[in-house]
Amino acid sequence: MTTPGPARLTFFCELEAGPLTALFASASVVEHLQALRASVSLGVLDLSPERAQVVRRLNAAGVPVIAWQLLPKAQGYWFHQGNAAQAAGRYADFRSWTATEGLVWDGVGLDIEPDIRDLQRALDGRWRLLPALLPRLTRGGLLREARASYRALMERIRGDGYRVDSYQLPFIVDERQARSTLLQRLTGVLDVPADREVLMLYTSFVRPHGPELLESYGPQARAVGVGVTGGGVDVPGLIEVPPLDWEELARDLRMARRWTEDVHVFSLEGCVRQDFLARLRDFDWTEEARGRPAPRRRVATARRVVGGLLRASAWFPG
Repeated sequence: MTTPGPARLTFFCELEAGPLTALFASASVVEHLQALRASVSLGVLDLSPERAQVVRRLNAAGVPVIAWQLLPKAQGYWFHQGNAAQAAGRYADFRSWTATEGLVWDGVGLDIEPDIRDLQRALDGRWRLLPALLPRLTRGGLLREARASYRALMERIRGDGYRVDSYQLPFIVDERQARSTLLQRLTGVLDVPADREVLMLYTSFVRPHGPELLESYGPQARAVGVGVTGGGVDVPGLIEVPPLDWEELARDLRMARRWTEDVHVFSLEGCVRQDFLARLRDFDWTEEARGRPAPRRRVATARRVVGGLLRASAWFPG
């Protein structure tokens, strides 16, 4: 059996301008990134001079930076079926900002998730959201239009010379296998072909079944996102779960490396806060991952049940 080498690490960073500047005030953060030969997927929360200054600093240090596209919360924050026009407009503004500030990007990332306002409504009153979801079952036309719009946006990005990354929730794999669009219609996400797709397999949210989540979806992923080590967008009412500790992160990294060299970590700020970057510089990738899935295999069972429902739904397209 071939001994795995180190993964190609990319760290997500999702900070407002002030905290972002403070994070990179320490020279050690850039030094660690250089030593790890790591990339940064930087959330473009704004088009500010402060964010541009951080990008220029990373450019000068030879640290590749991916422009992780985001929208204001009033427009849904993440990219989804209902904000394709706003996403295209944001990218146009981003191009102008990039040219004005003289920034260099390794790629452009599209975060495909439900509308953050839907998430907030779900947290405020779970049952009140249900009547709003049911009409979405018949909005297959909107899904097709959104796919066409996002494909056009991706072609524009590629035409500008950038690789297109997408950050996807894992259920998109089950939808493809079932040739269904049920979950896309309900949640507003969409399946669009990117040059590099990263499945967000964040085990901190599904303890104690995190290792099984990785075991189930990892073999089907070209790139794996692990986490959460801390940080992320603030959603009032969301129950905060403890961030991954070092042992959990080490387990997830080794498990992910079994299937891909391309491993993303959410988030950089969480790793800095817990002093993980220095430990990663001497990380032993060859050690066997601990915390393998329990025999009950609940994730696999859930996927079989959901897969059956999705296959049945494929006979009744919206």
